[in-house]
Amino acid sequence: MLLGEIVVWIIIGGVAGWLASLLVRGAGLGIIGDIIVGIVGALIGGFIMWALGGAGFTGFNLWSLLVSFIGAVVLLFIAKLFSRSSAAV
Repeated sequence: MLLGEIVVWIIIGGVAGWLASLLVRGAGLGIIGDIIVGIVGALIGGFIMWALGGAGFTGFNLWSLLVSFIGAVVLLFIAKLFSRSSAAV
């Protein structure tokens, strides 16, 4: 993986994580957490799209942002579920 590809993943992951955090309130991960969620969300979104027969993360474009956003939203919902269940204990 080239350095340029890593930078693209960080930029798109950061934007996707930030947008997902606006949609899914209550996870409270902060800006660094949002970037990490966005990057991991890109992987999750890519897997989801691949499982559905579509293309995953394809580079610096709107489709990759959408895939990353979907994955980040899924990841934030999961994190929110776990944070609520651990707070209830």
